Amino acid sequence: MSGQVGIVLVSHSAAVAAAVAELAQGLSGGGPTAPIMPAGGTPDGGLGTSSELIAEAAKAVDRGAGVALLVDLGSAVLTVKALLAEGDELPEGSRLVDAPFVEGAIAALVTASAGGDLDAVEAAASEAYTYRKA
Repeated sequence: MSGQVGIVLVSHSAAVAAAVAELAQGLSGGGPTAPIMPAGGTPDGGLGTSSELIAEAAKAVDRGAGVALLVDLGSAVLTVKALLAEGDELPEGSRLVDAPFVEGAIAALVTASAGGDLDAVEAAASEAYTYRKA
């Protein structure tokens, strides 16, 4: 695989997904970043998840190095797992990443932007579970 790992942020809310993508881009060092795209809400603007929006976002960020999909809540996990099981809706090398949504998105984007492969992006995002706040 070549290129950078793409990142898709799957949230039940379009506003939340977009805000986390903006935050990650803002905190990732100020230079060019790996491709990241929100996939939040439903096509009609409601709360929920959309297989169609997720697949479109994954295809938009795919640069040939895999796509890391980070999710906010349980049913988003189920939607992404269903897409992965279908096998033809998401780009090759797409992977559901078990990570905290906000901290994981930032860690994933920083790592992908530095040229990390999909395993490194997943590890960095998952490691965010260990970040202590107190």
